[in-house]
Amino acid sequence: MSKKKPGTPSNTIALNKKAKHEYHIEERFEAGLSLLGWEVKSLRAGKAQLVDAYVLLKDGEAWLLGSHITPLIAASTHVIADPTRTRKLLLHAKEIAKIVGKVNQAGYTCIPLALYWKNNKVKCEIALVKGKKLFDKRATEKERDWNRQKQRILRETNA
Repeated sequence: MSKKKPGTPSNTIALNKKAKHEYHIEERFEAGLSLLGWEVKSLRAGKAQLVDAYVLLKDGEAWLLGSHITPLIAASTHVIADPTRTRKLLLHAKEIAKIVGKVNQAGYTCIPLALYWKNNKVKCEIALVKGKKLFDKRATEKERDWNRQKQRILRETNA
């Protein structure tokens, strides 16, 4: 196994950091993304946001709505660039059927978690999630703070 070189950039383009705070993540899927040329160039420059994005399931297809890819000035001079256009997610029919079933029956929501490079293709990690209640959010925060405190104590005793 070859190890990553120290100067190599990560494969992650954009993360939806709010998702882990707002939702219980139940199941994850990897989807391809149908993009235009200027969008790929912008993603290479890291100009993407998934903050208010969500997945719409319609007519047996999955669509990514609300994601923002900022157009580069040099790359999109000859095209009218729409930064928040609806982009098609590429999934297998069985995966779409599974997601549609859970969303319709069990009260799940489907949201994007991350955009990343896999080989030379852009992939979108989507997840089936359930919303957290306020007390769940507080409990998660409390647990995170306790884990940080534990790490500090262990570091101080070992040093």
